[in-house]
Amino acid sequence: MKILLAEYAMGIGLGGTLLLEGRAMLSTLADSFQRLGHEVTYLTAESILKSGQPVISNESSFEDVLEKNALECDAGLVIGPDELLGDLTEIIESNTVNLGCPATSVRNCADKLACTQILGSGSVNVPEIVSTGSDKRYVIKPRYGCASEGVRMCTSNINGNDEYIATEYIEGEHLSVSMICGQSTLPLSLNKQLIDIIDDNGDTIFDYKGNQVPYRAEYQNEVFQEAKRTVEILGCNGYVGIDIVYGDRPYVIDVNPRPTTAIFGLVRTLNYEIGELLLMNMFGELPPSVTLEGECSFTKDDIEDII
Repeated sequence: MKILLAEYAMGIGLGGTLLLEGRAMLSTLADSFQRLGHEVTYLTAESILKSGQPVISNESSFEDVLEKNALECDAGLVIGPDELLGDLTEIIESNTVNLGCPATSVRNCADKLACTQILGSGSVNVPEIVSTGSDKRYVIKPRYGCASEGVRMCTSNINGNDEYIATEYIEGEHLSVSMICGQSTLPLSLNKQLIDIIDDNGDTIFDYKGNQVPYRAEYQNEVFQEAKRTVEILGCNGYVGIDIVYGDRPYVIDVNPRPTTAIFGLVRTLNYEIGELLLMNMFGELPPSVTLEGECSFTKDDIEDII
């Protein structure tokens, strides 16, 4: 089978940490599909991976190159920023089998305000949206964003900007769930998010540093059940990462309708190839469960060594 992989930062040559994370996720997927014997094609502005065949793209040509190569492949998966991923997914959907979430689901997940409202109306535990001033602590974050970028905790001066969402602050453990879903839901791992909490002139900044995969906790099944309800309500497909804070119960904070950085640790502990599970999800039947052996902890600073 011919598989197309595309990650936006790598495909347009964006620099910095986003490029390193994007390249590492793409490399992880390409390695897995190639080990399974599939022909892998990937978009890149300049970086070359160990696995797969590169197709050159840049910021102005990315969408055209994505469309042209999707037509020539049996299946494809695209990773990109929240605000762009819906449109990029539509290109995949229109030209080949999409191994990821449908575009409609992507857009609902990417918009943190819409996602919180949809899940809340479906009786999923989510933080309460704050619309007026409050004496309590609350979290302000961009409606579109990832990796805790722009997220801060405040006690006053709620920004009324429509580009942000304010929610109650939930005290608890910062976790994520890696899951494959579609015809059925298959939890892969419960992960502990490594978060630095930094004081910034009276505000508290949350800085995502990395993951521990897996994180074994007595409440794992409770978290998995909340994650399953979440992806079913949102109509997700493929690899999905659900960010959760566990306080008195699990609260769904964000839903990432795409591979996440936890995949680096997951492939080093999982008894299946991640590429195999993605293809089984679309063309076959998922196993009832998976096994994780050992543990892998990493930070964003480790990513260059990982790839």
